[in-house]
Amino acid sequence: MKRFLILLSILLSLSLSSQQIIPLDEKSYSDSLQSIIKSAVPDTSKANTYFLLSNYYRNRDSLLSKKYLEDGKILMKNNSFLSAKYYYYEGQYNLDRNKKKAAKSYQQAIKELSKFKNEESEFLQSSAWYNYGVTQKDKEGYPFLVKTILEKSIPLIKKYENSKNLGFLYTQLAIILTYNAQFAKAENYNNKALKILEKNAPHSAELLYTYLNSTSNFCYQAKGDEAKKFLDKAEKLIAPYPESSVNAAYYYAKTLYHITKQKNAEALPIIDKGIFYAKKFNQKLLAQMFYFNKYDILKKLKKYNEAKKTLEDVLAEKTLAIDLNNRKTIYKQLSGLNEEMGNAKEALAWEQKYSKLNDSLNTENVKLEINKIESKFNAAEKERKIALLNAEKNQKDLEVNKKNSYLWGLSLILLLALSLLIFLFIIFRKNKKISEQKINDIKQKEELSLTRAILDGEERERERIARDLHDGLGGMLAGVKINLSTWSSNNLHPEKDRDFYKILGQLDNSMSELRHVARNLMPESLLNFGLEIALNDLCEFYTRKNLEIDFQAIDIDKKLPLNTQLNIYRIVQELLANAIKHAEATNILLQCSQSQDNFFITIEDNGKGFESHREQNPKSMGLRNLKNRVDYMKGIMEINSDNQGTTINIELNTYGE
Repeated sequence: MKRFLILLSILLSLSLSSQQIIPLDEKSYSDSLQSIIKSAVPDTSKANTYFLLSNYYRNRDSLLSKKYLEDGKILMKNNSFLSAKYYYYEGQYNLDRNKKKAAKSYQQAIKELSKFKNEESEFLQSSAWYNYGVTQKDKEGYPFLVKTILEKSIPLIKKYENSKNLGFLYTQLAIILTYNAQFAKAENYNNKALKILEKNAPHSAELLYTYLNSTSNFCYQAKGDEAKKFLDKAEKLIAPYPESSVNAAYYYAKTLYHITKQKNAEALPIIDKGIFYAKKFNQKLLAQMFYFNKYDILKKLKKYNEAKKTLEDVLAEKTLAIDLNNRKTIYKQLSGLNEEMGNAKEALAWEQKYSKLNDSLNTENVKLEINKIESKFNAAEKERKIALLNAEKNQKDLEVNKKNSYLWGLSLILLLALSLLIFLFIIFRKNKKISEQKINDIKQKEELSLTRAILDGEERERERIARDLHDGLGGMLAGVKINLSTWSSNNLHPEKDRDFYKILGQLDNSMSELRHVARNLMPESLLNFGLEIALNDLCEFYTRKNLEIDFQAIDIDKKLPLNTQLNIYRIVQELLANAIKHAEATNILLQCSQSQDNFFITIEDNGKGFESHREQNPKSMGLRNLKNRVDYMKGIMEINSDNQGTTINIELNTYGE
């Protein structure tokens, strides 16, 4: 077991850098993502799916993973949230290829995602911080990674107590503690993870990894019976998924258990199964770990020739041996093995390779220490020379100052005079700018007051007309219809007097149209139920057989002032009307979200678009009214349109009226 504790650092590195959490039913998962790509869904949904596919294939097919990442980037357009997610998945792609690039991508993702206050954003930020810590592990060590998990990742999602992401972080922290032989603390964090995952994600890959990590933790303490409890749970969870890549990790934990219980002969077929899965899913380092365990067991069983060949194959494959310390360990093992086999000459050759490499590593360490001392000495010597030169320079400067004191005095007087002139000029310019700014502010306030008066008057007139139509003309028409219906039922025959009943039907249609007009003038659902319900009703009203509207509401404050809600409603009403009437769209995505005092509206359609200069055309009444309302709410509007559709992004100040 001591040897396994030595190798645990290698396995821990594997777990931290390559462990990829995807559902256990991997084929169904990938098939479902592919079906989304092939279906008629908005570009935002496809972009998200491409990112997930890129993450799925990142350790299986690097070219395909890169292609999906770029496909998602093309579809994200000007969506800032998707752009932030792109940086995260770019980091995922580079995590096992280029840690420097991955670290840069994760930091950019954290910066962009922090602008969004929602659950998905915080989950991605937490994961990005964790993975950033992994990229810095080799340079900063495990304490930095632990600090990152405890101070950055966990606090972001701790409020989501039932999240499997939180359980996953507890599990990863437990792995690091196990490596540092803090088994009790590791068990504590594994139990925290189990409490969350067994209740809220009982069939998840995260739970399986927690079972396997708990198994390993007890194996390293030589507590085989405790390890077996968790191994059995892991086996029950993975059994329905023989095609899952996680089987390799399961068989590695099972190998550790059999070694702990000293069931060496029984461990060999388990190792062969593990090697099969590791090779199938391109898990090279894990495959070599299996071979190393196989060598150790064959040696214990005194099958020296097989053990020797296995260890020589590990050395030749180079995945483990690329690390010089690992190579040194393998040399030492081969030397000892050949000595037991009676191959003194070969044992000596391997011992010489071990000694040479060991001396080389020690020499390199000595060189590094010498270089550090030499660098410190050179720095001190350089600082002494700089101090001497500075002293000489100060002495010369003092002499020059004494000789030229009169000139300096004159220069100072001229400088003061010039400074005074510059100061007076700056004051003059500043006062001029302040005056211009005040004039502009007055003009802007007047324009804002005029706009407010126009919009308020317009809404009051709409409300008055809607009330008159509904209560006055609507009531009169309803009375006429009731009287005519009653009279006709007593005096007319449906078959003989069809023309009359046709006129009666037209009267009924007129009443429906009247109610529709009154509703557009003043939506009752806005007054009764608030903005989110009113917008949802508006989308349902416009939805028809050949038009699908996807409405997404995120964190809309129900306590917004009524005037603000009404203006937002009118803006969305105008946006939908333009998309349907002019763009002839069949798919519309409407997203409304709020972050403190800012309200964001994004609408995307797949219509025919329009020329960019139309938004400047004063005759375009719809866009002009839209711009007036956006300006009234101190907002900004961005329009992107081509022959594939139109995207409009609006940002409003909800308390700036």
